[in-house]
Amino acid sequence: MPLTAHEINEYRSFAERLADAAALAIQPYFRSALPVDDKGGRRFDPVTAADRDAERAMRELIGRHYPDHGILGEEDGAVASRCGLTWVLDPIDGTRAFITGLPLWGTLVALNDGTRPVLGVMNQPFTGERYVGTPAGAWRNGEPLETRPCPRLAEARVMCTSPELFDTPERLAAFESVAAQAQMVRFGGDCYAYCMVASGFVDAVIESGLKPYDVQALIPIVEGAGGRMTAWDGGDAQHGGAVVACGDDTLHALIVERLRKAA
Repeated sequence: MPLTAHEINEYRSFAERLADAAALAIQPYFRSALPVDDKGGRRFDPVTAADRDAERAMRELIGRHYPDHGILGEEDGAVASRCGLTWVLDPIDGTRAFITGLPLWGTLVALNDGTRPVLGVMNQPFTGERYVGTPAGAWRNGEPLETRPCPRLAEARVMCTSPELFDTPERLAAFESVAAQAQMVRFGGDCYAYCMVASGFVDAVIESGLKPYDVQALIPIVEGAGGRMTAWDGGDAQHGGAVVACGDDTLHALIVERLRKAA
């Protein structure tokens, strides 16, 4: 059964408590000389004590207040839900930005109702910005957000965190076919770029190689502001992989048509 508006508001308040707890754990580490570990893999994948402490703080709160809820987090894996609801956590989305002193990172908190994410928070405590999305809309620090109309690729501002995210030559070529015709392309941003789509400053974010905890909090924010966020083939984005977020439906359809062959 879908969550009621009252239930979503209750969980929104709790999600913001989780973001506050993560911020308290993270802020002493930002722009400090902290050790960085590499998780390994195809490319450098950093993790710090800030990531681990923040996720631990959020998990402790969930376990205390909603012990039947599931948890899917980047650092400590999954806890199965006993009620159908799962919190999806990325304590620091943009750890590379974090360790280089750039404020283009954020804490991501999503609530998935067993079908899709229905609530998302992106919190940036250093800049004092909090983005929230629900079925009722999206907000930055309480102010409503709205994507901007941009039906033409030639007028679009496109972002991607890094070309390294494209894990096949076909996906890189598909991205480049869009980028070549865009008004402007910017790299960097991680979760912040999606919030700029919701805010009407960026028109599209195109990425691949993402995990569920990278995207689930961002879907309600982008869509609550009037945008679309899908997989490259136009399907569900909540599982990560190759994802595109757009502020304009016409632009989204145009970009998906170009990316679909590499999805």
